[in-house]
Amino acid sequence: MLKKKILKYFGFPTLIIVCLSAVFIFQTNSGLIGKVKSGAEISDAGKLKIIFFDVGQGDSSLIFTPAGKKILVDGGPDNAIVQKLGEVLPFYDKKIDAIILSHPHADHVGGLPEVLKRYEVGKIYMTGVLHTAPDYLEFLNLIKEKNIPVEKISSVHDEKIENNLDFKYLYPDKDLAGQKMENLNNSSIVFKLIYVSTTALFMSDFENEEIFVSSSGVKSDILKVGHHGSTNANDKIFLKVVSPIYVVIQVGLNNSFGHPHFKTLYYLKQLGVKLFRTDQDGDVEFISDGQKWSYN
Repeated sequence: MLKKKILKYFGFPTLIIVCLSAVFIFQTNSGLIGKVKSGAEISDAGKLKIIFFDVGQGDSSLIFTPAGKKILVDGGPDNAIVQKLGEVLPFYDKKIDAIILSHPHADHVGGLPEVLKRYEVGKIYMTGVLHTAPDYLEFLNLIKEKNIPVEKISSVHDEKIENNLDFKYLYPDKDLAGQKMENLNNSSIVFKLIYVSTTALFMSDFENEEIFVSSSGVKSDILKVGHHGSTNANDKIFLKVVSPIYVVIQVGLNNSFGHPHFKTLYYLKQLGVKLFRTDQDGDVEFISDGQKWSYN
């Protein structure tokens, strides 16, 4: 009886609108739409955000630029990244402006094929180094199928992303496209994000850090350490040169590799940094207003 009265008073189309509005309000208030602000909302505040995702034993980070662009750095080992993106982006937002694939090891490229299937991706940055693992080959096939523009990183250079935001590519310093690497980790793209006077250094799995120790160009506020805190990377001298305030180790809980290595943790403790580990802290978020970083 009550249903008939409501229909008579409002009409069926109006009732549908009311119901849908109620569902939307419930989802927004309960956090189902997303845990963080969208790129556009961050843009309104004139701030930059980096989320270092907890994707298990692997790397994946999402950068929201002040102008609202979204840049995904690596995709972790599996489809966990798809869930992470669904948590931080509104359900209707299916665009990623760029993906940076640092190198094609499975724990960096594994989740990217599914990302390409579900999202409209504007551009891919990669080295094009030779590797025949299935996840990487699928990734390359999808790029070709979807006709996504690719830029090969093959030199040290700066790229202006937008006003006051630059990426300084520090490695590779030569063309690696089509080349077979004895140590694929050392084909990794290393870059420094510079937003006004705040900085973040992304080391991926790069291990050959001695090439940077005589350069002041790697000094950064935030360091995403190399190779999940492995002792093959994270040399004591290199860490001093970077002299970070904050350090992020993206690593899987109880992983079989023993990452992060106790030496790395000891060196970082000596530096007195604020340390975050995704196996212990989950997703780590940093926000910059151009002058300083805040985190949660």
